[in-house]
Amino acid sequence: MAKIVKGQGFRGVVNYVLDQSKGAEILDSEGVRLKNAGSIIDSFVFQSEMNSRIKKPVGHISLDFSAQDLGKLNNSLMVEISQEYMNLMGISNTQYILCRHFDKEHPHVHLVFNRVDNGSKTISDRNDRYRSGKICKELTQKHGLYFALGKEHVKVQRLKEPDKTRYEIYESLKAILPACQNWDQIIAALKDQGIGVTFKFKGKTNEIQGVVFDKNGYSFNGSKVDRQFSFSKITTQLKQNVSVQIYQKSNIQHHIPNKMIVGNIFNNLLYQMGKYSEDNEKSPKLYLTHFMKKRKKRKRGIKR
Repeated sequence: MAKIVKGQGFRGVVNYVLDQSKGAEILDSEGVRLKNAGSIIDSFVFQSEMNSRIKKPVGHISLDFSAQDLGKLNNSLMVEISQEYMNLMGISNTQYILCRHFDKEHPHVHLVFNRVDNGSKTISDRNDRYRSGKICKELTQKHGLYFALGKEHVKVQRLKEPDKTRYEIYESLKAILPACQNWDQIIAALKDQGIGVTFKFKGKTNEIQGVVFDKNGYSFNGSKVDRQFSFSKITTQLKQNVSVQIYQKSNIQHHIPNKMIVGNIFNNLLYQMGKYSEDNEKSPKLYLTHFMKKRKKRKRGIKR
């Protein structure tokens, strides 16, 4: 896994990666004077001034490996993997230092490089996080390293907001979903844990295209909690839950209609919006019909 950061000044990041309290050890470098931290910083700054158009010349990437690979990841292999990563990311013909830290249980290195290359050109950061994700997977497979699935081994105590709340929602959904058969049950179960549920519609239609979970004042699209928790994927899982239960009772496979899974989503929405209450003269069904008519896109026409 790679964490990518860009910045304006080299002093802070160089001092951080060379911090001896973290057991810092320089494994590899190119184009900088290694006499001390000051000489490294000066080397980076001098070259960055060759291209004043780059407002953030500092490139800082943390390459993190699984603790399960601690035994096989010696310094030479970490340098080899880091150099392959740099080449695939287009980080070449420029200054850099590669430092290993020993302050965490998992092996990791910090790469600091100059985004102004030796020819004063800019090292592109276009789609860098997307490209980095693909490259990390390729290198993990190539070198036979451990690849954690999903949010496995997350250090919850180290999370800060909003990631802490996002992970709490993830854990809640993961725990309740296998036992639910429709959205009503999900909404009720999450409510007991202080998590709200709202839905997003496609344009002015009544077609649901997304779900949003909120807790502690933070809101997240389902797919941002985790890809498996988008509206469509949760609905698919609910269908599977119902199908399994029916099959266990009758040994017959059944097609599960969407309306069986949706439950009373729209009535729940009306309650949330304050549009319906028990003393309302309109029944939920009648009010829902009225509500949907208002959502329909009006036809445009030419007045004569």
